[in-house]
Amino acid sequence: MKLARYLGCGLCVVLVAGLTVCGVPGIPKPPSLELPQPVSDLRAVRKGESVYLAWSVPVRTTDLLAIRHSGIARICRSASPAMADCPTPVGEVTAAPPATAGTKPTTSAKASPKVQASYKDSLPQSLLKADPSAQVFYAVSALNPNGRSAGLSNIVSVPGIVAPSPPSGFAAQVMAEGVVLSWTPIPQPADISGTRYLYRVYRRPESGDAGTTVGEVTLDSISPAQLVDHGFEWEKTYFYRVTVVTFIHSEGKPELQFESDDSASVKVFAHDIFPPAVPSGLQAAFSGVGQQPFIDLIWAPDTEADLAGYNVYRRAESGEAVKINFVLMKTPAFRDLSVASGHTYFYSVTAVDVRGNESAHCNEESESVP
Repeated sequence: MKLARYLGCGLCVVLVAGLTVCGVPGIPKPPSLELPQPVSDLRAVRKGESVYLAWSVPVRTTDLLAIRHSGIARICRSASPAMADCPTPVGEVTAAPPATAGTKPTTSAKASPKVQASYKDSLPQSLLKADPSAQVFYAVSALNPNGRSAGLSNIVSVPGIVAPSPPSGFAAQVMAEGVVLSWTPIPQPADISGTRYLYRVYRRPESGDAGTTVGEVTLDSISPAQLVDHGFEWEKTYFYRVTVVTFIHSEGKPELQFESDDSASVKVFAHDIFPPAVPSGLQAAFSGVGQQPFIDLIWAPDTEADLAGYNVYRRAESGEAVKINFVLMKTPAFRDLSVASGHTYFYSVTAVDVRGNESAHCNEESESVP
């Protein structure tokens, strides 16, 4: 009797312990399909007959897990904005996103650093029209290693009109007024309503990658294919190039533009061997009654931005001109105290820039000392 009671109690303990260990099973989660989130920031820029695409590589799946295995991105191109899928991609890009520690869902943007991917596409002639309203559309499809996708990216477009050819014969010459840039004009494009064209010139320093727009010139038969660059720095090396810009205007829409291919670039060393302008308006006046005699000189100031100062020269009636200032004169005036009675002196002035280039002598001015 006691044994039966003991066994019964033991059985109860085992049953309770079993229930405690097993617990109540939760709802099972389906396995992740590891589908990358669709790209949402696709960008496109047209240059000549090439299109440059760029986007951020997805680093999360559609169920907010870190992507562990990289797939590919298919490049989709169409003449129609109605792109539901990508049956015939024009290219593929493999881009591995950074590994993210852990697989817990997150909504923090800082937890997933962006990795950029890019692709260059060549536009086929069959898609280019003589119609300014024509467009070519692009999207990308991010795939997992099994070739499955969560859908296309945002759809972007570029103009589908034929691009002009780049100018030829591009040349540069360093002159006193600046770097003179010239090129052979391209044939005048067909007169298509809603379009206009300009030449655009770029300058890039030898030690940098960024280009600066020097200026633009109207594309017509009247304007010369020439531009003068005044914005450079002397004693530096630059690369110049010119391109043709097509502007497309549609009523009620912002004006679109894209550039042709670039001309051949030209390398220029902006060496300054050009002196300032010759000073003008020199006047000489004697003073000396009751005091030490001297001759005062004044002249019109030069206005060059790189002017360093002036040199003053003097000669006797039968002598050579000799510089009589010890340092450059910063103002357009000089007092000559080394004069003697009974002599006539002939004066001239030159201008000097910050790189030591000296102008020619101005017209002489004479003055006599009684």
